[in-house]
Amino acid sequence: MNTSGPSRPAAKSLTARAKLLLVWAATALLLVGMVTLGAVRTGPVPGTDFVAGPEDLWQEQWEEQPAAAAPPAEAPQAAVDLDALDAEVRRVLAENPGYRIGVVLADTHGGEPRGYGDGTEFVAASTAKIITAAAYYHLVETGEKSLDVPLGSYDAAFQIQAMVNASSNDAWLLLMQDIGYPRLIEYAASIGISYDPEQNLLTPAEMADLLKQLSTGKLINAEHTQELLGYMQKTNNERLIPAAVGPGITVQHKYGALGGYLHDAAILSSGDRSYALTIYSWGEDGGSEKRLAMIHDLTGVVTKALLE
Repeated sequence: MNTSGPSRPAAKSLTARAKLLLVWAATALLLVGMVTLGAVRTGPVPGTDFVAGPEDLWQEQWEEQPAAAAPPAEAPQAAVDLDALDAEVRRVLAENPGYRIGVVLADTHGGEPRGYGDGTEFVAASTAKIITAAAYYHLVETGEKSLDVPLGSYDAAFQIQAMVNASSNDAWLLLMQDIGYPRLIEYAASIGISYDPEQNLLTPAEMADLLKQLSTGKLINAEHTQELLGYMQKTNNERLIPAAVGPGITVQHKYGALGGYLHDAAILSSGDRSYALTIYSWGEDGGSEKRLAMIHDLTGVVTKALLE
């Protein structure tokens, strides 16, 4: 009788069964894993982003974004009927025979200006203050003047703003005296304008050309140009050209009133279109409602034809 345990063949058979059990166990685990993976891959979308990777998040955001609407096609700009514009301006002039009126319209992008009515010199009144402002800025840029220099009770920068935005005559006189009349005449001539500050005469065409040069940066540097144009907006008198323009049109202007003279000179802009418009007028009624209505009519004709 053998009491030492099972024989070697018996032990070998037991080992084979153990190996078979291990194979079955591994196979079962593999099947469970596959079922679990399939459940995860086909299960509901997680309620949070915690298990989502960066690419999944980007894809979800991309899918959630609504398709961008195509920008509406801009209607082609209708060709301007210049003959009709001319006829309308002349109609307004004919309806106001009691006034001496000079009108000039200039496209700031180029081309010949269009003039109507009286093209001779008018007393420019305060519209000429733009010449003084441009001359002073020019001298600042050449190093001959400074905006920080005391001038009267304030500095030169303040006086330019007061002269243009509030049409201060005291500021105008201080600036002209600081420049000197001969230098002011010389500067005006350098930009193609015949101007004597003691007489203060300009033609409507000269004033329109001055605004055209200013708006296109030909007079002074970009910083000073923007500053001066800023002073020409929301001035202390918006009853002339600004009162007659529609929404979406920017107005930068300088009015003038002296005795029977009532003027306004403006840069009118909308989108990429820009025009200099000068309306000079003289009559015995000064700034009457009838005179204002005439300026409004002319402004409306121009803006309707060119900017609206």
